[in-house]
Amino acid sequence: MIDLKLLTFITVAKTKNYTRAADILNITQPGVSQHIKALEDYYNVKLFYKHGKQMELTSEGRLLFSYAIEVNRMSEMIKHELINKSSIINKYYVGATLTIGGYVLPKIIGEYRKKYENTDIILYVENTEAIIKRLYSGDIYLGVIEGPFNKAKVKYEKFRDDELVLAVSKSHPFAEKKSVAIEEVLQNKLILREKGSGTRKVFENKLIASGYRLEDMNVYMEIGNITALISLVESNLGCTIISKEAVKASVKADKLKIVPIKNFNIMREFNFVYLDQSQYGFIKDFIEFCKNPK
Repeated sequence: MIDLKLLTFITVAKTKNYTRAADILNITQPGVSQHIKALEDYYNVKLFYKHGKQMELTSEGRLLFSYAIEVNRMSEMIKHELINKSSIINKYYVGATLTIGGYVLPKIIGEYRKKYENTDIILYVENTEAIIKRLYSGDIYLGVIEGPFNKAKVKYEKFRDDELVLAVSKSHPFAEKKSVAIEEVLQNKLILREKGSGTRKVFENKLIASGYRLEDMNVYMEIGNITALISLVESNLGCTIISKEAVKASVKADKLKIVPIKNFNIMREFNFVYLDQSQYGFIKDFIEFCKNPK
């Protein structure tokens, strides 16, 4: 457990507000002020300045914040490891993006659990940005993500390739065509994943690289839940760009059809990401199992 004053500092830095920080920490606002004052006196620096109604970090505050986040992450890792040392069942925390967590990892985790009966894997399923944040905060040991990320800040290993495809209902006008142009897709009602998702980012990056503007897209809906997104497309409310993995069942059930886009293939990688070696035994073993399920 890190010092409460440092935890208070992290919370204020994230919320930018003393009152909200006090509510989250279940302490009084004067208590929050005292903790920040104590840190400022100890380091002999100013950590925050007022900008409108928000508290912003000074340059010294930003430096302390980067160290404080790392201290908090290591504290969480130590806690998890010590709990595992004294438990019959070892728990490991893994984060996965929605496509991977919903359509790729569940079966693998089930098989892994059969092989290692004394191991539980707690899976967090969120978008790419949220999984990276969990990794930095120490909530998870390992992330399995889709789409681009800052490779300079994490250790990573490729899992597999994935393809994004155009999926439409059997009643959609595109369903009768052998292929469509990307311009036709952009003008149609697009039902897309929310901003911050790996799928959305990869599609947008491909458009920009191909000379299109994001404003060219006719985004009809933005959906954070893949199951809901697929249901909307099955109901013929629009078309979507989505992982081929996610629509396998719907295509097999003849509810959706994949329509090729002329000269516009969208490939991406699924990657494992982690930060340090503290749980490298589990990380290495789980990565190997995912690549070669036994």
